[in-house]
Amino acid sequence: MLASSNPAGNSVLQAAPAEVVLTFSESVRKVPDRVRVIGPDGKRVDRGDAQFDGAVVTIPVEQTGAQGTYLVSFRVISADSHPVSGGFTYSVGAPSSTPPSDAGEEQGDNTVVATGTKVVRYIGYAGLVLLVGPVLVISLLWPSRLSRGGPAGVIWTGLGLVTLATVAGIWLQVPYTTGGGLFDVDGSGLRDVLSSTYGTAHLIRLGLLVAIALLLRPLLRGETGRVDQILLAVLGGAAIFTWPIAGHPAASPVAAVSVVVDVVHLTSMAVWLGGLLMLIAFLLRLANERELGAILPIWSRWAALAVCALVLAGTVQALIEVGTPDALVSTTYGQLIIAKVVLFSAVISVAAYSRKLVRDRLAGGGPRRLRRAVGVELGITAVVLGLSAVLVQTTPARTASANEELGGPGFYSATLESSIFKLQVDVDPAAKGNNSVHLYAYDKANKPLRVVEWKGTAALPAKDVAPVDIPLLPLTDNHATGEITLPLDGEWQLKFTARISDIDQATVTATVPVS
Repeated sequence: MLASSNPAGNSVLQAAPAEVVLTFSESVRKVPDRVRVIGPDGKRVDRGDAQFDGAVVTIPVEQTGAQGTYLVSFRVISADSHPVSGGFTYSVGAPSSTPPSDAGEEQGDNTVVATGTKVVRYIGYAGLVLLVGPVLVISLLWPSRLSRGGPAGVIWTGLGLVTLATVAGIWLQVPYTTGGGLFDVDGSGLRDVLSSTYGTAHLIRLGLLVAIALLLRPLLRGETGRVDQILLAVLGGAAIFTWPIAGHPAASPVAAVSVVVDVVHLTSMAVWLGGLLMLIAFLLRLANERELGAILPIWSRWAALAVCALVLAGTVQALIEVGTPDALVSTTYGQLIIAKVVLFSAVISVAAYSRKLVRDRLAGGGPRRLRRAVGVELGITAVVLGLSAVLVQTTPARTASANEELGGPGFYSATLESSIFKLQVDVDPAAKGNNSVHLYAYDKANKPLRVVEWKGTAALPAKDVAPVDIPLLPLTDNHATGEITLPLDGEWQLKFTARISDIDQATVTATVPVS
């Protein structure tokens, strides 16, 4: 998020600055033509391209001498490939009676694109499960008398899903970066994505997938030797490295550790779940008692090692990305971690039962009980994979917690509901003095809602402070911002009216404690 700016938001200067400097809480990179400064007359006054240097963005500004309010709006990409957008105003001489708006600024995030990125992540993880575990089993545990046709279909499906997710990920990253729609993709946008770390990692993955496909053909015919299997393992490991390089781990405080740990996490997950799938779909149905007697003890040890690696890697990841116990319960990222732990605990319980069945080899029940137990394991872990897909698109708890600290200890945020819309209200720092207000409107389905007109007032009834207007400036169709000075402590009543058509409007009230 934006940590500071020069000029500061809502400041009044005697002379126009030659540049505007934005300092973010982490390194950022540019989105073409999405960092702007709008003058009092509504025209752009930024000149040339903004300069990006790590977490600092410098915007050259024309010194026109015009007095009034200037709007700074920005959309940039964080170190972990997520967009960060916002805006603020400053004034030269005196504030304008009507602040400028940015007619070129598009709506912040497209719901279809945001959902699509999560779905694509899930498809990629599912593809890894169908590819890695089955390849390991068919290479080292598959009985020679059994046909490889069924497992081959699973493996090719996995490779196809990973390839599809990789290509779709590149496509979706363009509108996800710019804030456009699903088909707002052009050559310039693709070039920008492909030249980024995210795009490079995905291109490398595609190349490795082609090489893996060439080695899979002889493997699935049972014609590969030890050297080919080792080469396949090396290529697979390199491909898995591209996931953390394109996500949160690469931007963590200890990037090298986070990347390696994430590779261990993904690999152990894919080995465990893919192996379970091979058991329930093929081996427990097709292998005879003698073959199962040889396979199951080996698989049981592999599964135990994979689960231990998964738990250890997940613990290290959580310690790095969450940071503090408070962030574990107070952030969306932390809450998703808790949900994963609860579900994973259930999976471990079922896995322990499966391991007992393997040891006991119940004579009467055959493999049926084991098949049922493995099916339950796979069902629960499918939900865990879904949570993982959401998790990688969520701001890490360490970053969210730090952002809240930047907003001040009294930062206020609430979502209020009227008969026709939901309104997210953020007040920063919710303390005596100057406060920034951000409003985000959504419909009942939580999709961004276009607002035609905004109005706001602030009052402190307990101390007989009558309502005063809050000047609100639209930044996007569903996002407005304003500045208000709250001189006294107490329970301030902030009322906001949003008109969404010629006749439809509603008012909501936020009670903001100020100290």
